[in-house]
Amino acid sequence: MTHRPAVWMRAAGAAALLVGAPELARADEVGIVLEAGYADLTNASRSAEAVFDGSSGGFTGGAQVRFSLGRRFFAAGGARYFSRTGERVFVADEDAPVFPLGHPLEVRLLPVFGLLGYRFSEGKLAPYASLGAGAAWYREESTVGGITTSESRTKFTAMAMLGAEYGQGTIRFGAELGYSLIPNAVGLGGVSAVYGEDDLGGLSIVGRVVIVP
Repeated sequence: MTHRPAVWMRAAGAAALLVGAPELARADEVGIVLEAGYADLTNASRSAEAVFDGSSGGFTGGAQVRFSLGRRFFAAGGARYFSRTGERVFVADEDAPVFPLGHPLEVRLLPVFGLLGYRFSEGKLAPYASLGAGAAWYREESTVGGITTSESRTKFTAMAMLGAEYGQGTIRFGAELGYSLIPNAVGLGGVSAVYGEDDLGGLSIVGRVVIVP
């Protein structure tokens, strides 16, 4: 009889571990995030529209590795890629019409960043918010008279995201709205100087697939 309380305590402890196992696994999980969607150069929209024939954005894709920090917090590291081809233009001043010059211009943008986020729910549908910072690599390449020239630079970037993720299994799905800053990243064929735009950040919306091995 004296041993029964100890037996019951051990049984209760084992049951608690079994019940808590999914939560512990979620707290320590590592996920691979694949993303695809649309990125807009909102902070340099007039320059982008001049160079890209009326459009200021395009396709973006990327990947992240995510680590859970407890049940609600998480950290991630990753990169996104943006590329558009347009042409060089001439603009006398910000109120003047845009004159295409017929010289191809390619712009590439690759932000590499780290994030810290918080899940507002632990259920199957989990809204979240995250903040991040990193470095954005920018490259501009154009061809004039058969001669191709390029310039590249790396600038600081900061970002904020709101999103939601659905699922608790190996494959999960989500969507995310983001906003980024890439200050002092002049480019876009020199047109950005005319419009006074030197920030290549802006809004983005992506769909996400999360793989948790």
